[in-house]
Amino acid sequence: MSFKVVIVPRAVIINYGVGNLFSIKRSLERAGFNVTISSDKRGLSSIDAIVLPGVGNFGAGAENIKRIRNNLLELIEEGIPVLGVCLGMQLLFEESEESSGAGLSVLSGKVIKLPSSVRIPHMGWNTLKDIKSSDILDGISEEDHFYFAHSYYAVPANKDIIVAKTEYGVKFASVIAQKNIFGVQFHPEKSGKPGEQLIKNFLKIVKG
Repeated sequence: MSFKVVIVPRAVIINYGVGNLFSIKRSLERAGFNVTISSDKRGLSSIDAIVLPGVGNFGAGAENIKRIRNNLLELIEEGIPVLGVCLGMQLLFEESEESSGAGLSVLSGKVIKLPSSVRIPHMGWNTLKDIKSSDILDGISEEDHFYFAHSYYAVPANKDIIVAKTEYGVKFASVIAQKNIFGVQFHPEKSGKPGEQLIKNFLKIVKG
């Protein structure tokens, strides 16, 4: 009798003093990840994926992530898949109009404020537009709704990494993908079945 070996990927959620940690932890676990939450480099050993959660201020996040910044950059450079969620996506870039402080700068570009012509923050359900073929969006269409809660958005220097946009006063990058780096401006853990699908897609990417 033969047995199939089931490999459960280990994901670490980076606790940098902001973010809705436990709801995204549950969402990752439902998809099939073994999840830990860590705020120091000891929690970054023998992992298969990194998740940067998202609620809060860019400057505070940038300051708090300094203590493990170099460790994160090394892992990302090694090819460990990383998923940035909302603020976590913004921190993948260089800087933000919201406050001073340097992001991880693994992606070139900056973060700017939504236009004053719309109510800020952008809060609630919205859809994706201009979807490009990408593993992170497998099975997701322009009819699916995702939950947003933000006042700022990323402007990538390289437009080719934008795999979906969302319209709210302006069309902005709501999903980005470059090699092992992924980011979503919405909250998949609050987005029902479409959000679950995106996290399952991330699991498939991690498993290779």
